[in-house]
Amino acid sequence: MSNTFPALPIGRGLLYLIVAGAAWGTAGAAASLVYQAGDMGPVSLSFWRCAAGLVLLLAARPLLPRTRIAVPEPLGRRVLRAGATGVGLAVFQTAYFAAVSATGLAVATVVTLGAGPVLIALGARALLAERLGRGGVAAVAGALLGLVVLVLGGSDTTVDAWGVLLALLSAAGYSAMTLLTRWWGRDGRTDASGTTVGAFAVTSALLLPFAAIEGLVPHTDEPAVLLCLIAYIATVPTALAYGLYFAGAAVVRSATVSVIMLLEPVSAAVLAVTLLGERLTAATLLGTLLMLGSVAGLATAEARGARGRHGGEAADAVPV
Repeated sequence: MSNTFPALPIGRGLLYLIVAGAAWGTAGAAASLVYQAGDMGPVSLSFWRCAAGLVLLLAARPLLPRTRIAVPEPLGRRVLRAGATGVGLAVFQTAYFAAVSATGLAVATVVTLGAGPVLIALGARALLAERLGRGGVAAVAGALLGLVVLVLGGSDTTVDAWGVLLALLSAAGYSAMTLLTRWWGRDGRTDASGTTVGAFAVTSALLLPFAAIEGLVPHTDEPAVLLCLIAYIATVPTALAYGLYFAGAAVVRSATVSVIMLLEPVSAAVLAVTLLGERLTAATLLGTLLMLGSVAGLATAEARGARGRHGGEAADAVPV
């Protein structure tokens, strides 16, 4: 197998990202239930999410299929990749939680997830020479419009300047994490499982002192419920979702990754309507349709472009 192309086929990478985005959308509802069950703070929840996810990944790693890599990745690059990705992940999560606290969930979500694709598209053009084209620009614009309609449509919001700055910082951390993952994944020498484990280890270490100040062990009258919720958050929207995200982001164009991950608020909105009894509004429906249409269009263009560039070679990689 040549190491010119990524070991993971583009189509599978797109599927991984779609599943990851949908799984991320369940984290908000689970986190709200955690806050109801005890007095755990957002930084402590983020720490336990990453630390428990790290334990799960380490336990499952021997059971996961490994990808054959023609030229092994040097140790120095693995350490640098884990450190840089972990810092980006820590900034992304912590600044987002702080933005939610400062300016509210709706504004923080729109600014963070809305600025992300723009920063990533600019960074990918400058650093990776990835061009969106007119269709890609239209898809990103449609996705951002859908995000604004979905999250802000029909709701009363207040904007706090400090909260907006924190949300932009969160978007910068997310953008850096995505661009670095794509940068190091272009030569097919990156082990996605190792990337996830390393990033979680660094993020957990960075968050530990702040979580200790906030309070690592919460007070609760429902310890079993709290443990189950934390276990779910660590498993599905963390270990599973980030494992799929890092694998997909290494082989899919960065701008496409950023738009597909906008499925997170769509998943959260569907969950709120179907399971939490929230009313389906015209804004929710319109925003969801706009975002799904943009994601579908950009994903289809990515798959077609990959077939044209590689002539089917990427699909020949075989996991072992």
